[in-house]
Amino acid sequence: MDVEGLVSFVDSELSGLADAERASQMAAYMKTDMPFYGVGSAALKVVLREAKQLFPVETPDDYEVAVLGLWNQPQREMKYLALGYATEHTKFVAVEWIDLYERLIVEGGWWDLVDKLAIHAVGRALLKQRPEVTPIVRSWIDCEDMWLRRSAIICQVRHKLETDEALLFDHCLARLPEKEFFIRKAIGWALRDYSWFNAESVRRFLLDHRHEMSGLTYREGAKRIPDMPAYR
Repeated sequence: MDVEGLVSFVDSELSGLADAERASQMAAYMKTDMPFYGVGSAALKVVLREAKQLFPVETPDDYEVAVLGLWNQPQREMKYLALGYATEHTKFVAVEWIDLYERLIVEGGWWDLVDKLAIHAVGRALLKQRPEVTPIVRSWIDCEDMWLRRSAIICQVRHKLETDEALLFDHCLARLPEKEFFIRKAIGWALRDYSWFNAESVRRFLLDHRHEMSGLTYREGAKRIPDMPAYR
């Protein structure tokens, strides 16, 4: 893997698309001092597709080098493309890279970087290798880092009927007392997603524990379930 060539190519493409005014707006929206090029998601997808064609990932070493090569650049769009490399090379997404995903989650420290990793990297690895990955995500639910706790809650989003219901409900229960917005929102999101496939189980969980959870969590979790009573 020519990681210098990869980074140079991506930087050249994004620099050509850069929009200083939009970059300022994006940084303000994300509440960060991290620099942006000011490139939107549609253009980023094109750059990622071209980068993957020119700099393919063929080995596990390629995978790690490409992800970290992009991630270690200062601009936020570079980090978005690092996540693209990490999640779209699905044959390499596995428990072997959980330490890498954990590092990126902790270093990312904001929803736009964390959530894609939690769902499309950690979550996919969990589907592939549930016995190996489950103990790891269970350890995250009580972790000091809030973004790892959030990841442990939302990592089964999109698992549909393959959701480990006991794991989901255990993680939600463990964090119900928490006052952090991103945790309360994550619990509601995870429950709402699962309610598409098992509304009755989610209904029971919400009703059994509604006096322990925030209104935000309850309302988010109940959005797709008909005839739910109002919170409290």
